[in-house]
Amino acid sequence: MTEVNNDNKALICITEENGIARITLNRPDIHNAFDDQLISDLTATLKRLNDDENVRVVQLTGAGKSFSAGADLNWMKRMATYSHAENLADSRNLAALMKTLNFMAKPTIALVNGAAFGGGVGLAACCDIVIASENAKFCLSETRLGLIPAVISPYVIEAIGVAQARRYFLSAERFDAKTAQNIGLVHDIVSGEELLAKGDEMARTLLQNSPAAMQAAKDLIYAIAHQPITDTIIEDTATRIADQRASDEGREGISAFLEKRSAFWIKE
Repeated sequence: MTEVNNDNKALICITEENGIARITLNRPDIHNAFDDQLISDLTATLKRLNDDENVRVVQLTGAGKSFSAGADLNWMKRMATYSHAENLADSRNLAALMKTLNFMAKPTIALVNGAAFGGGVGLAACCDIVIASENAKFCLSETRLGLIPAVISPYVIEAIGVAQARRYFLSAERFDAKTAQNIGLVHDIVSGEELLAKGDEMARTLLQNSPAAMQAAKDLIYAIAHQPITDTIIEDTATRIADQRASDEGREGISAFLEKRSAFWIKE
């Protein structure tokens, strides 16, 4: 049965029977810009999906013509009157959202249907797989507003690298989906009409894989990336594969392959 969680109309979450959950930012009239309430709701939704054993893949997209324009202007006006302590608390909440999305145990897919500006770029960079519509536009616009892309920077720099961050953090120039792909932010580009179908195709590909192994693979990336190849790292990788081979899903995956059958996590 399809489950729809729509208590807050600004955020729609649909979980299909096959375990694919799609979160849609639903403020199309303001280009899915987020404020403190949406940040709180999205963080809570991601945590709920992460803890739901029936959810296998999480997709994130936007309603209407935009993915997310970043911060809501009305929220920004309020922030301008905040004290430093209030601004710090607000910033920590946004940082918590990005951390929650980046470190989801489940695989995540961003379906960038249109403009992704500021924090919208951060949301995309925090996802494991990014598929963009050919008409998507991107912009790290903060410096034009006298700000900096601070809390999204760890994830965006990880995606696009230091050299590209030095350009786009400073220039605040807009760039298209092809440029985003060339610099590492986007994996695939499709037409707007094909975006959701492509997202579902990728999700079905992920459903063929062991949930525990995908989580362990994400943990492996976090542990190994940018580390020197030391004896400690080599021992860590040997331990990780030994643990995975001895796990229930590791044993099942090898048995299913040798017996030419589907593993138990694959729903026919």
